[in-house]
Amino acid sequence: MRLSTRIALAVAVVVPLLVAGSGWILVRLVGRDVHTAADTHLRDRAAAVRPEALSLLRAMANDRPAGVEQARQRKLFADALDVGIRVSGPQGTVTGGPQPAASTTLPAPGAAARPVTLAAGTQSWRVLAVPLTAVRPAASGTLWLFSADTAGQRQIAQVRRRVLTVALLTAPVAGLVAWLAAVRLARPLLELRRRAAGIDPRTSAARLDHTRTGVPEVDDLAGTLQTVLARYDEQAARTAEALATARSFSAAASHELRTPLMSMRINLDVLGGDPAPEGAERTEVVADLRAGHERLLGLLVMLRTLAQGDLVEADAFAPVDLAELLDSAVRDLRRDHPAARVAVDTSGPCVVRGWPQGLRSAVDNLLTNAVVHGSGPVEAALRPTPDGAAVRLTVGDHGPGVPPEARHTVFTRFRRRPGSPGSGLGLALVGQQAALHSGTVTVTGRPDGAAGAWFVLDIPHMAQGPALPRQRDWLTAEPPPAAPQGFHKDPS
Repeated sequence: MRLSTRIALAVAVVVPLLVAGSGWILVRLVGRDVHTAADTHLRDRAAAVRPEALSLLRAMANDRPAGVEQARQRKLFADALDVGIRVSGPQGTVTGGPQPAASTTLPAPGAAARPVTLAAGTQSWRVLAVPLTAVRPAASGTLWLFSADTAGQRQIAQVRRRVLTVALLTAPVAGLVAWLAAVRLARPLLELRRRAAGIDPRTSAARLDHTRTGVPEVDDLAGTLQTVLARYDEQAARTAEALATARSFSAAASHELRTPLMSMRINLDVLGGDPAPEGAERTEVVADLRAGHERLLGLLVMLRTLAQGDLVEADAFAPVDLAELLDSAVRDLRRDHPAARVAVDTSGPCVVRGWPQGLRSAVDNLLTNAVVHGSGPVEAALRPTPDGAAVRLTVGDHGPGVPPEARHTVFTRFRRRPGSPGSGLGLALVGQQAALHSGTVTVTGRPDGAAGAWFVLDIPHMAQGPALPRQRDWLTAEPPPAAPQGFHKDPS
């Protein structure tokens, strides 16, 4: 059932009920007004005839001649006008004017001290009882006044019928008017439905284009639909990125693993050959196998970390103390490279909001790159930037450094100099983490002019964490063509 039909039915039911309820109140008010007018008239007549009624009561108590009593009665009935009169006393009852039959049981005088309604057959009366007390001679009685209530009841019944007629007529009229109004007012909603029905996120990039109508419900619904579609697009994009990342992971792994796996296969064939190598030759073959295994393991770890960086979400970011992270990375470096000499200098607040795993990977790769490709001690320093907006990590070594013409590509993946033991992914991971944390990473010569490389990684302070890039393709982007390079990069 359409909304306009529902509204029409609801109005067709509710409006007559409201009219009937209002009419019931109106009937009550009319009835009260009618009775009030009749009661006022009764009280006025009672005040006018009471003296004559007392005179009649005294005449009846003194047993005066019938002519005197009849004169009193005529005077009493003349003053009563259109109101029925009944005077009850010890010596009898005198009646006159319109009133119920004598057989009708009257209410107790005390109960009729205020006008009440008395039903007598098919007719009703308003009745007022006024007590009479005479001193000389002592006598008491009751003055009854009657006013026909037929006209008032007829008026009330007429009002009741009219209210019922209006209520019955308003049902179809109100329903039709409500339906027409609902159809007209629902046009913005129908137009929104028409535009939304033509949207298929699977086949078209078209999205809901809504112009505000001034109807809050319709505009809010359109805003909700636009939000839902935007979230769908975002999730679809993230899903596509995840699929692309998985494909790139598979392609990069298969391409990069081919050479070390072939080398390992050759070494295994050598070990299993006849005659089998012995002595120094066997030791060299086993060492090559170990180196190939380490390279395979490092390559898989780096590819996995790059893929995680491309898919990480904002809820993975948390407060990270870079000083503690650097100390932990240096301890692990010294365990893996016992001969490494690393000097660490930290100062100032070093807490940022970041992805702990990614920041640790960036620090590990900068330190290991300096140890493997440099010579002499490695210098690592951590301190706030001059403006205090970020934490700066510097890692310097005394190796051959990076030529100026190659510094803009040193953080792209699969870039390594000939003979490098790494996979070409270590510094790409550093560049990825700098981008994820809205920071920067650069490489220059040493500031003291000596030979070597000087890496600078800035991670900004952010209370809510960085705004993650919408498109992250460190693993999925096509790498630049390989070229021989005369600088060190990527220890992994």
